[in-house]
Parts: sequence; structure tokens; C-alpha cells
Amino acid sequence: MQRPNILILYTDQHRWDALGVSGNPDIQTPHLDQLAAQGIHFNHYFVQHPLCMPSRVSLLTGLYPTTLGITEMGVPVPEGFMTLPQLLHTVGYTTAHIGKLHFLPHANRDHRTPHPSYGFDTLEVSDEPGVYEDAYRAWVRRVAPEQLDHLSVGLPPATYTWYTTMGIQDMVNHLSEEPRFDFGPPQPFPGDERYTHSAFVAEQTLAFLSRHQQREPFLCIASFFAPHAPWVVPQRYLDLYDPTTLTLPPYPAELEPNRVAANCSEDNLRAARHGYYAMISEVDAYVGRILAHLDQLELTENTIVFFLSDHGEWLGDHLRYGKGYPGDDAVSRVPLIVRWPAGVVAPGRTITQIVEAVDVVPTLLECVGMQIPPRLQGQSFAQALTNEAWVGRGAALMEYTGWKAFRTPRYRYLIHAGGHEKLWDLQHDPGEYVDVANDTTYRDVLAEQRRLLLQRLIEIERPLPRTWPY
Repeated sequence: MQRPNILILYTDQHRWDALGVSGNPDIQTPHLDQLAAQGIHFNHYFVQHPLCMPSRVSLLTGLYPTTLGITEMGVPVPEGFMTLPQLLHTVGYTTAHIGKLHFLPHANRDHRTPHPSYGFDTLEVSDEPGVYEDAYRAWVRRVAPEQLDHLSVGLPPATYTWYTTMGIQDMVNHLSEEPRFDFGPPQPFPGDERYTHSAFVAEQTLAFLSRHQQREPFLCIASFFAPHAPWVVPQRYLDLYDPTTLTLPPYPAELEPNRVAANCSEDNLRAARHGYYAMISEVDAYVGRILAHLDQLELTENTIVFFLSDHGEWLGDHLRYGKGYPGDDAVSRVPLIVRWPAGVVAPGRTITQIVEAVDVVPTLLECVGMQIPPRLQGQSFAQALTNEAWVGRGAALMEYTGWKAFRTPRYRYLIHAGGHEKLWDLQHDPGEYVDVANDTTYRDVLAEQRRLLLQRLIEIERPLPRTWPY
């Protein structure tokens, strides 16, 4: 029997609770909810870094950020890293990545130049929607050139600085000549909705699947930019929502006076959710198309589908937008759905045990019948797919330059390089607003969290192998 195909549906900045299956009554994600009903929903899945680049390379290598030496943004991923596509090549897989990869800084390079393959046979990289001369714009130029001036979501601030410093003349028409502000109200996509960035990712994924029907097994990663801000989305997805009905986050009383200054008035919060949810609904629609295409090609039964994201979004929690320190659940906890009709037992389950992004590569290797290299730091959760006894990770590690965070089922513990500690009790404070590290009633808990973190750090050490006693 042929090894299973692998399809990874990857979103950007998608918090864990922005799915219907996660209990969100406001959002409309019918296809993703159906995917969960046909597979398994892991609702305590955590990434290893709160920002794009380190999180993405950690996922595709099965290694923690400190092991990779990439613990902040702007570090180009070395071409020599062993990635999932390279591992799968050894047993005959054809591999593709379409959409956002973000293994290289995108603000200070020419996107017309060839991109390192990182093991992918097909690589169509577009790290931001329409702002560079990349694979997305090349696709639109081929199929609908009259749409080119409608694609850009605005010039990224760092790109503006690079262009100005280097005297580079921009080749792209943007919504404004000024650097964009990402967290304003949603904007309708000004062009034909068939040519959004999400449409590009979906259409090129469909084309890849059609080309590889009944051939060698494949790995295909469909990597959407959505729901990353700015919230630019076709009008019909905005029309799915009435912003006046959207649920708003609760705040501690001491934060209430600061809401307006932090762009977190009720109107701003509703506008942010409106755009964010609409972008997720657009992705959901394209996920439905991709899954229907698998059915048409008779590939569904033996294709492992993973739906996941690189990190979350505060969306007004803590009076903040975006992502970053201290990696609380709004940022570190993201969706994970796994469907595999030929391999999942008792579909429709929700698994509450903690799993990590570094666990994805070893899980996929076990599912396709490959040995798991000892250097990998993740642990396979393939047993959970077959409904065998499985206890999960027990805790999730997040790493950044100068600090580490550790998430257990009840607590989040954080320690800085200087020794300063923080602790949140999620049972009593699920929003993570109250630091109890200095509360003497938590003295033993704090000591236990230190012990667990140290134990994990020793466990994941990967020294170079010995070849003989001396």
C-alpha cells in the first residue's frame, strides 16, 4: 500500500478559540468544524515561539528555537537544516510549499530572486499579500493582470525603511505611500475576490493536487497569510457578521481607564473581531474547496490532513493586538485538527492533553512508517490518532531570547535571563492578568514549575553523538 499523502493547511496568527469547534459562538467556520468532526481536535496545542519565523522553522524541523539558534525574528534560516520535506524525500515523497514560508526576512530582499528550496520540490513563496514582486503577483499577472493594482495590503513599515535607506524605487502600487498600520478597521478587498492571497494559495494547492493524483506520495503545505492583520478581506465575508453582536473580552477593572488610549474601545474591538473573523471565514471556504477536491481526486482516504497555525493574536486581550511576550494562551495556543480516514480511530474526539508544534514532524514520520531521528526533540502523538493509551506532553515550552515560558494544564510559568519570575494560575485567572509569583501561597507551586522547566531543558539536550569511548 502506498504511504499516505500529507496535506498541511497552515494559517498565520490564528488564536485557538477562533473556531466554531472551540466553542466560539460568533465565528462561522463550517468546513473546519466538519474537518474536526471527521478527525481529531487537539484543543491544547502550543507553539514554541510567539512570532512567525522561529515558530515556523521549529515546526518544520521538530526542534526547539534554542537548539536551532533562532530565538527572534530576522534570522535567516540556514539552508542546511534538516526539514520535514527533506526527511520525506528519502522515502520517495514529492513536496510542495505554497504561500507564506517566512524562512528569510522579507522586508529587505528582492522577491524576484530565487528562494532557497529548504527541501521543497515546488516552492511558491509569498510572505505578504501583494506587497512584493513574488509568486502571488506572478500568478495574478498570468491569470488576471488587470487585478495587480488591487493586491497590496500596504507597505510594511520595515520595508519602507529599507527602501528609503537604500534608495530603492518600489515597483508595487499600495493602498497608501506611507507605511501601513495593521490594526485599524477591516477593509473590503478592492479587487475581484477570486484573486486574494488566500485564493492564490488555494488555487495553486488545487493545481498541485491535480498534478499528483495517483502518483508518488506527496507533502503539500498550503500556507495562508490570513487571519494576520491588516484585515483586508472580500466584502461577502465581512457581510457574514454583524459587528454589534460580537462578544468582547472582559477586562480587570484597573484596565478599563486605559482602553480608549490602547485602541480597545468597544467599537475598535468589534471592528477588529469583524475583520479577523471574516478572514478566517474566507480561509474556511477555501479549506472546503481543497477538501472537496481531495474527494474528487479520490485521495481523501489516504491523505493525512493537519490544520494548524504559527501563533495566535491578542485581538484586544491585555489591551494589545498582535503577538509576542509573554506568550500567553492568546498567542501560544493555536488550533490543531488532524483528519486521516485510513488512520484515525473514533473520529470526532477532542483531546485536551498538551501537544507542541515540535511534535508534528515525529508524528507524521511515525504515521508514514519512517524511523524518527533521535535528534528530533518532539514526541509523536500518533497513538492519540489510533485511540491508544496516551498521556501527552504534560507541559509546553516557549523560548525567546532572554526568557522562557512553561505551560502546564493549570499554570503558566515564565523566567527571564536576570532571574525575574512570573506565574499565572489559569484555573482562577484564565485571561492571565494576575501574576501570583510573589504570592506566598504559591511558593510550592513556583518551586515545582522551576523543577519541571529545568527537567524539560535537560531532557531536550541534544549533544553531538559519541563514536567511541575516546
